[in-house]
Amino acid sequence: MAATSKNAARTTTAAHVKNPSPCLASADPSVTGSGCALRRVLDAVGGKWKILLIVALSQADELRYGELRRLVFGITNTMLAASLRELEADGLVLRTQYAEMPVRVEYSLTPQARELVPILMQLRDWGEKNL
Repeated sequence: MAATSKNAARTTTAAHVKNPSPCLASADPSVTGSGCALRRVLDAVGGKWKILLIVALSQADELRYGELRRLVFGITNTMLAASLRELEADGLVLRTQYAEMPVRVEYSLTPQARELVPILMQLRDWGEKNL
């Protein structure tokens, strides 16, 4: 009987949420799926390495692959390459290849990613304070 009242209390509490986020509450997949801006952000920067790469790239105008590998402790070549590719596809990282031998490739943040950096720094500060 206690389990039933506990579940009832949860249902009642959820029903009393004022102005639930459309990303959470809508049955419309265009809102809860890729139509939800928060979900798109999480898709773009989610994972173990992407935020760390954005922060590393924010420390310089451009960085080469090897520099990023040294700055982001523990990242493998496979994960670095995949994460950079995904960040580039999402419009957060710019890959510049120079026509010289040996080939030189540098990575930098797009203006959209630079807008994200202060938010990530706030997240870091919150983590230092609360976790």
